[in-house]
Amino acid sequence: MTALVTHKILTIEENILNIATEIVNDYSHKRHVDTTGDVFNLLDRNVIFDCILDLISIIYPGYYKTNDYKIYNLGTSVSLLLENILYHLSRQIAIALNEDENNHGISPELIQEKSYNIALHFLEKIPEIRSKINDDIDAAMQGDPAAFNVGEIIVTYPVVYAITIYRLAHELYKAGVPLIPRCMSEYAHSKTGIDIHPGAEIGRFFFIDHGTGVVIGQSTIIGNNVKIYQGVTLGAVSTHNVEKLRTAKRHPTIEDNVTIYSNASILGGNTVIGHHSVIGGNTFITKSIPPYTRVCAKNQELTISELKQENKKSPTEECWYYTI
Repeated sequence: MTALVTHKILTIEENILNIATEIVNDYSHKRHVDTTGDVFNLLDRNVIFDCILDLISIIYPGYYKTNDYKIYNLGTSVSLLLENILYHLSRQIAIALNEDENNHGISPELIQEKSYNIALHFLEKIPEIRSKINDDIDAAMQGDPAAFNVGEIIVTYPVVYAITIYRLAHELYKAGVPLIPRCMSEYAHSKTGIDIHPGAEIGRFFFIDHGTGVVIGQSTIIGNNVKIYQGVTLGAVSTHNVEKLRTAKRHPTIEDNVTIYSNASILGGNTVIGHHSVIGGNTFITKSIPPYTRVCAKNQELTISELKQENKKSPTEECWYYTI
């Protein structure tokens, strides 16, 4: 007679402990997904996101405020926000610098001092940053007839939120801070659908109408008084030779007073869109365009046909198409 094999029924606690042990053991393979170093001294995205919200509260006094914000004691409120940002941001900068290979061998004391000075200098530039953002809001007011007042633009326009965070992140990027500027720009990307790399250089009076799906690459240069619409890509030509291009100019240059309509793609580091040009929607551009030029897609044909009577109440997929 065959003996019956009995299996021990594990408790919930035992099951959880076994799974946890397997996962912890899985961390030992030194792959990209495995944590290395001091897990308590890694960059904290949530702290950076909190700093962004505090910074926006300073940029737009009264529009974005916490429960501690008191308008009748503005100096104290701003001081508290600055103190909070300086403390947390300098610590995150120190962590980011420590993780950067270029800073290996530098003493912790020097890293802390450098981080504090970067954060302090960054906060000192807030009036200058606000001046640029004010011009961006002015561009939105002048460029969008649907905007009836400045408050509407500040509170409701995702592009203002995205550009504000870009302007802040760009200053940290220029200061040589690793990783944190990207955390900031990707936070804005996740909130607005607008992807602006903090390394891009963007002039004054910049406006993105609608905004969704806009991509502005790392080495893009944009002049003053530029207006673009949703879905525009200012990108790089796809390549397999990535390492040689990391520090190269891969993205286009857009000169002053250019308008780029929806879903246009402008690619390549040598591509220059000349000043006072207009780029039509759905265009694909990889070569430079002279100043004062209008570009549009040729031979766009829209086919319209009447539905047959039997299909009017339940149109098939074949009825819905257009040809460009």
